[in-house]
Order: sequence, then structure tokens, then C-alpha cells
Amino acid sequence: MITEKERQDYIRYRIEKAEETFKEAVLMATNQFWNACANRLYYAIFYAITALLLKNGHATQTHKGVKNVFFQHFVRTNIMTQEQGYLLSELFDKRQAGDYADLVDWTEKDIFPLIEPTKDFIQAIKNLIEAKSEN
Repeated sequence: MITEKERQDYIRYRIEKAEETFKEAVLMATNQFWNACANRLYYAIFYAITALLLKNGHATQTHKGVKNVFFQHFVRTNIMTQEQGYLLSELFDKRQAGDYADLVDWTEKDIFPLIEPTKDFIQAIKNLIEAKSEN
């Protein structure tokens, strides 16, 4: 069992990790490493979601679990938008293919349009966490 302070520290750490990883994604895009950019965009969202889930008392052990709980508690309840849910799914799939499938080379056309929505997604989660902290 973790203390409330440890939980808050972990939430803060995960948000910082999301922001740092997003910066890595931008760096990968600048250098046209599109598979690596897709990976970093996905992980930026993943870290932000894990912070949100912990803030709301949800524990998961796997990427699929994070995705399922996020959809159940935040997308289906319209706290997060359907478009944000689609972004998570798309980045999850692109990251999987780019990391593990042979002959997958994402291009700027595939990945660049996902950068700004990822930034907005992280900000939306930060806003939710901050709003929950004020209650």
C-alpha cells in the first residue's frame, strides 16, 4: 500500500514523463524518424493515462488494461472524446507495427498529423488531474 504522498509523487512523475516523452517525439519528427516518433507519441499518451487512472483509483498491469480502463471510465462516459480514444488506438497500433512488424516504415504523412492531437491529449489529461485535485 502506498501513501497519499507517494501516490501524488507518482502521478506527478508520470505527467512529467509524458511531457518529456512528447518532446522526444518532436525530436524524432524533426529528424524524420517516423517509427520512433510513433513510439514516443504512444508512450507520451500512455504515461499521461496511467497518471489519470491512478488519480482516479484505477490500477492496471498491462498496456491493454490501461487502454480498456481508459475507454471504460473516460471515453464511454464522455469525459474524454471519441477522437481522443481513436488517437490512443491509432498510436497503439502504429507503435506496435513500427516496433514489431517487418517492413513497416511510417512516413511523415502517417505520423506528423498525430503530433498536435497528442499534445492536446496530454493537456486534457493534465486539466482533468488538476480539476480533480481542486475538488
